[in-house]
Amino acid sequence: MNFNIKRAISTLALSAALATTLSAQTTLSGYFVDDYTYRFQMNPAYGNSQGFVSFPGLGNLNISMNGNLHVSSILYNLNGRTTTFLNPGISTAEALGKFHDKNRLGTDLQLNIMSVGFKALGGYNTVNISARTAVDASLPGSMFSLLKEGLSNREYHIGNLKANGIAYGQIALNHSRDITPDIRVGATVKILLGAGYFNADMKETKLDLGEDSWHVQTDAEVRASVKGLEFEKDYNETTGHEYVSGVNLDGPGLNGFGLAFDLGAIYKTPVEGLTVSAAINDLGFISWSNDLVATTNGVKTFDTDRYTFNVDDNAPNSFEKEFDKVKDDLSALYELEDMGNQGGRASGLRATLNIGAEYKFPLYDKLSFGLMNSTRIAGNFSWTDFRLSANVAPCKIFSGGINLGVGTFGASFGWLANLHLTGFNLFIGMDHVPGKLAKQGVPLSSNMQVNFGLNFPF
Repeated sequence: MNFNIKRAISTLALSAALATTLSAQTTLSGYFVDDYTYRFQMNPAYGNSQGFVSFPGLGNLNISMNGNLHVSSILYNLNGRTTTFLNPGISTAEALGKFHDKNRLGTDLQLNIMSVGFKALGGYNTVNISARTAVDASLPGSMFSLLKEGLSNREYHIGNLKANGIAYGQIALNHSRDITPDIRVGATVKILLGAGYFNADMKETKLDLGEDSWHVQTDAEVRASVKGLEFEKDYNETTGHEYVSGVNLDGPGLNGFGLAFDLGAIYKTPVEGLTVSAAINDLGFISWSNDLVATTNGVKTFDTDRYTFNVDDNAPNSFEKEFDKVKDDLSALYELEDMGNQGGRASGLRATLNIGAEYKFPLYDKLSFGLMNSTRIAGNFSWTDFRLSANVAPCKIFSGGINLGVGTFGASFGWLANLHLTGFNLFIGMDHVPGKLAKQGVPLSSNMQVNFGLNFPF
């Protein structure tokens, strides 16, 4: 866990903002599009007009990234060369003006392995096998200030640095049916196979910098449930404390089991052409077989001369040289204590609430307008998205739509085109059309999403 903090922060930001990640999440742009095959993943009450089988691994492929910490906040073009915000040629005011109090990065990935849909049992049914990973991080703006300004002040307060992640496989069984001519309901049961879970909560770091010693106050906790994971430890001779300095991972594998449900309904209202719908997805939990904990055990206060400095720039312990030591040894600053394996534990999934209203245009019934809200319920990493769409199905073989969105991560423009021939279905779309691109073709905004799928109706 010993690392250069500048490199660590830049790497964390760029990994979420630069890396395109493959997943099989369902695009919100398809919620109101007729014969979009995977609407049942947003609302289990939706069924399809035909059965289908997915192309293995390509039935619902998604490339996505999101957050409010953008590539353009980290990377700059200076004199024709790409550099980071830490370059002295980038002014402090310009660099720090692009960061927020909470700088969020996140991915929610679902690799679709196989899906099958068919009519039976008085309704529509699907069987889906997939693997899912969700990772989120929130970096305080004060950390970027410290990185950019260096040790220019006597006191620093860095709080609320958080990260959370979960990985699991799932086998999902869905059934939907009409219970009246105007009401359709659906439910999905998911059997979950846990691979790993972690949660890091660096609640508080206060530094009072003196020339002879530092007064440090920290409050932090890290929990991990991963098979084969162990904490590495080191000894701080200055404070006389043993602390967690890193991790070892040997042979990860199945580490927990769980259960989850999706519930949804669709209602054709008495108002001609108006349909409303609602769904709550991923209501469930995973029970993990271990729970490794590293913590400060509440607020920890200590003094250390490990990072003393001298105002003389040429001294062996100058501001710059001592700051480099802090960057290279952050784990010694927190001094997390290894509490060992606390036994099994359970963690909840990140539930998603989807609510929609669709109105068919009375002068052309193949055109409809939709309003949708999708809200992720995930504590510190919750988000919401509102989307207004126009959707059209002008002929039997094609449907599509365009939409405007606004939410936690800003404004967006989306679209979806869906070709459904006899025995063949191909769709492609975006929830977030990328804006300006860097020279390497990478979006300067961290919000971009492309959805592609290949399926075979029958």
